[in-house]
Amino acid sequence: MTPTSLDQAKLLAAYDAQLRRWIPEVPQPGHRYETVGPVLRVFGGHRGFVDTAQNLGATGAALDAIIAEQVAFFAARGESFEWKTRGNDEPAELPDRLIAAGFVPEERETVVVGEAAQLANAAQLATDTTTSAGVTIRQVTERADLERIAAMETSVWGEDWSWLADDLEGRLKVDEEETVILVAEAAGIVVSAAWLVTKPGRDFAGLWGGSTLAEWRGRGIYRALVAGRAQIAAERGIPYLQVDASDDSRPILERLGFVAITTTTPYVWTPPAS
Repeated sequence: MTPTSLDQAKLLAAYDAQLRRWIPEVPQPGHRYETVGPVLRVFGGHRGFVDTAQNLGATGAALDAIIAEQVAFFAARGESFEWKTRGNDEPAELPDRLIAAGFVPEERETVVVGEAAQLANAAQLATDTTTSAGVTIRQVTERADLERIAAMETSVWGEDWSWLADDLEGRLKVDEEETVILVAEAAGIVVSAAWLVTKPGRDFAGLWGGSTLAEWRGRGIYRALVAGRAQIAAERGIPYLQVDASDDSRPILERLGFVAITTTTPYVWTPPAS
């Protein structure tokens, strides 16, 4: 299959319709979801989160008022929060309005979508490649393994990711079927990890994680984790996989058959230091 066999416009329309402002039937412990007009806000986790309809239906002062309402809400809680934007958001002035309100943009990523069944066909080849490199991949659910994943992420990013163990454990407590966590290990060390997040009733499953220790990159581990999760999604009848891809991972994913449908940039607001 070539990337051109996927209709990007139809995929983007489905993405906007199915994944924006999605609320799980059973939230993670401590997480709360509130819809206010075109805005969904989530709080009670590692940091707050705001998602919106594709078109906020407001410009100028009215748009500033929507932004100010969210800032006031999280300021009252003393929490930072992320406002997730996409490249096809309307109005186009949203990023400038967020910056004017004190938000700081983080790294832009590309939203890419691939067909699960096609990607699953690469699973055996990817598995053979990692096995020959001395790497094994397995599914994990135990707290000790989640803490090892968090420690690996802390090493990769050079900042404290200990919160990730709680986040993943919370997902598993809701439903072990909806979040599938894989680790890649070599000589007893977690060298990479990634998870598949499914959304019941949706045509897309999300691929998250995929960070790899620097000394283990370039050995096909990332591709193997993609293929392994694709196989699980395909077996469950989920048509598509979706990734918010960094500039490093996007070329790998496109070679596997993913296509870009839009971009996503998180804008983060942090309470002023007291």
